[in-house]
Amino acid sequence: MSHRPITLVFALVAFSAQADTLYKCTDSDGRSTYTNQKSSTKNCTVLIQDKPVSTFAPPKTRSNTPTPGDFPKVSPESQKNRDGDRRKILEDEMNNERKKLDEAKKSLAEQESERIGGEKNYQKYLDRVKPYQDEVQLHERNVDALQKELGNLR
Repeated sequence: MSHRPITLVFALVAFSAQADTLYKCTDSDGRSTYTNQKSSTKNCTVLIQDKPVSTFAPPKTRSNTPTPGDFPKVSPESQKNRDGDRRKILEDEMNNERKKLDEAKKSLAEQESERIGGEKNYQKYLDRVKPYQDEVQLHERNVDALQKELGNLR
């Protein structure tokens, strides 16, 4: 077995350890060289030395403060009633939105099926139908949002 891979690993580790410091070295002729390896024969000064990534202290943990005794509490029975009321309200809104969606789809279908005499240009037809399409999309989004809200209930 060859020791070459192990030597390569050590060389990479040594290179990465030196790579976080940048030196400006000046030789005897006055030429400047920028390197990450400090030379003993040249006049070298540190330009940049990276600091560890995590230089701040972790946040202090909060102690578990109990809820104050005078803090208002809701009984499980009362919360169950509130949740039931919320579900009923959302279901009523869902039924209303579905009715509005059906009406909007019906109006859109009527508008799409008829062509008015002055609409020889197809763009005029599209301009006339666009508000009906927008209304259908609005009610579809409302129904989706209400379904999601109902799905999140306990």
